[in-house]
Amino acid sequence: MIPQPLTADRTGERVDQFLARQFPNLSRSAAQRLIETGALTRSGAPVKKNEKTTQGDSFLLLLPDPAPLDIIPQNIPLDIVYEDDDVVVVNKPVGMVVHPAPGHPDGTLVNALLFHCGESLSGINGALRPGIVHRIDRDTSGLLIVAKHDAAHLSLAEQLQDHSLFRAYEAVCVGGLKEDGGTIRAPIARHRTDRKKMAVDWQSGREAVTHWTVLRRYTGCTYLQCRLETGRTHQIRVHMAHIGHPLLGDMVYGAKRPWPGLAGQCLHARQLSFIHPRTGGRMTLECPLPDWFLQVLSRLQ
Repeated sequence: MIPQPLTADRTGERVDQFLARQFPNLSRSAAQRLIETGALTRSGAPVKKNEKTTQGDSFLLLLPDPAPLDIIPQNIPLDIVYEDDDVVVVNKPVGMVVHPAPGHPDGTLVNALLFHCGESLSGINGALRPGIVHRIDRDTSGLLIVAKHDAAHLSLAEQLQDHSLFRAYEAVCVGGLKEDGGTIRAPIARHRTDRKKMAVDWQSGREAVTHWTVLRRYTGCTYLQCRLETGRTHQIRVHMAHIGHPLLGDMVYGAKRPWPGLAGQCLHARQLSFIHPRTGGRMTLECPLPDWFLQVLSRLQ
């Protein structure tokens, strides 16, 4: 068990909501399960999930040891951009699923990481997602950071929460943006009728902020950089569709038919910047645009 001290920064928030907010990759239902096991205490006493916080309250979370893994390590090549004893940063290709899920039991990034790292992966996100601090979509390529132990995971999760870990994506959207840059502030939640999608939801959505900058303009399309201030599921895709400029090739939030040569949305996680959990120094890593993205830009010219 790893003790993790937490301090409430709001008054009147449900304890399960508070806990889920501290760890962006921890769902509210998972937070409730932790609370029900007595893993979260306030002043030494277990709390209930519907109790309310008071600003300044001190909590202690005892994170459980990871469950035994049933996932098979697989010798799948990885494009490793950086690695040390604490973290590994990989350049994920289009088509690779990050962790096992219904319909994708193997061949995932996690299967490859288990082969490469052995048991040296954090267990905070459970048996199916060892080491996974954040995710990117199957049809999105680019940089993803993985924690090799729980202390590194907690540090990176805290950075996601306070926005000191940030990611910059490059994308091509449909249509011409009038301004050279801007910020989209629109809360995101699960779509109310289509549970496979996300949507802007001003009533129950979680805060979501995307900063965008035009890199180049083409006839009918715009090449841009998007920097995430928050990390909601499908955030860039949802936000760009929300302002009327869905990503090129995105058949979930935009196009009815695939764009020739694209497996999905034209989106690449090009830059990742974080504070190293051991040294405290900032690291900024980049990876080149993949060939398929360069081919899209060439065709647009």
